[in-house]
Amino acid sequence: MARFIDEAIITIRSGKGGPGAVAFRREKYVPRGGPAGGDGGKGGDVWLTADPNLSTLLDFRYKRAYEADNGDTGQGSNKAGLDGEDVNVRVPIGTIVRDSETNELIADMTDAGVRFLLCKGGRGGKGNSHFATATHQAPKFSQPGEEGEEKKIKLELKLLADVGLVGYPNAGKSTLISKISAARPKIADYAFTTLTPNLGVVRVGSELGAPTFVVADVPGLIEGASLGRGLGIKFLKHLERTQILVHLIDGAKLLKEFGEEDGQAIAEGAIRDKEIIDAELYTFSPELSEKEQIIAFNKADLFTDEVLEEVREHMKKKGLKDVMVISGAAHIGLDLLVDRLAKRLFGPDGLKTTSPESMARSG
Repeated sequence: MARFIDEAIITIRSGKGGPGAVAFRREKYVPRGGPAGGDGGKGGDVWLTADPNLSTLLDFRYKRAYEADNGDTGQGSNKAGLDGEDVNVRVPIGTIVRDSETNELIADMTDAGVRFLLCKGGRGGKGNSHFATATHQAPKFSQPGEEGEEKKIKLELKLLADVGLVGYPNAGKSTLISKISAARPKIADYAFTTLTPNLGVVRVGSELGAPTFVVADVPGLIEGASLGRGLGIKFLKHLERTQILVHLIDGAKLLKEFGEEDGQAIAEGAIRDKEIIDAELYTFSPELSEKEQIIAFNKADLFTDEVLEEVREHMKKKGLKDVMVISGAAHIGLDLLVDRLAKRLFGPDGLKTTSPESMARSG
């Protein structure tokens, strides 16, 4: 499995235009033929292409410079030199391109197959045939080709997903995405099992052509993540393009802390944990913290129905309405969760009409 790399800095350079030629006609019985120097070839361009088959910027760790070919020198008999060959740099969909020094946005590659011209090759120089005049009929000079462009750019990958999963480490995000999609992340009973983002495509219904949406699972957050604790908050950028967040509350963590019978204490702990994660989201990006959330109390199979109802009622009194009760491991409430997400995404007042996954297929 390829390492997940989501940032890279590379240098790109387009080709220099070829110089024009200095040449003269060599015709029989014409001892002093006129100028016949052809133009130089154009330098190669550097293009960026969004490739749906790529999912990481790993290749740029091993190759950090990309240079197009120079144009060839013009030839005699007014023949132009060959153009330099272009370079096509392929990046994953969702790659943002910035100037590495000014941080100015250059391109946002969100659509499969889209090409963006990063550096234009230099024009070829004119041959000496362009410079003949009535008083200067045999010019012995030509024009040099234009220099190519050089840029140092920063590539930053932000995954395209409709739904983002947030919560504490070991809250069950990886189990959930493995149950509702075909994604198979590493799952274990300890914190920070997920070290890189995972994407899963969820199909709504089994019929052919049923709508799909993409779910992103990122490493869990803990209090102080914005200060670098745990795995920090660097992966949260992969949730910035999402439409809605599913905020998972770890029922097993609260069970260990408060026991299995005190529903009110468990609810207070759930509210506390949610507020801690929300604060970390806000520190990273106020816009991210303001995204719509569905709150899902996970690992419900560890509690009785009576305790779960008490938890929901107490959270409702505190202003957290419509808390969903689910269990990824026991497959409790997952169909209802998918249905609610689908209605929010694709319903009459839905947040979107197409999914990143379908966009990638159609590109």
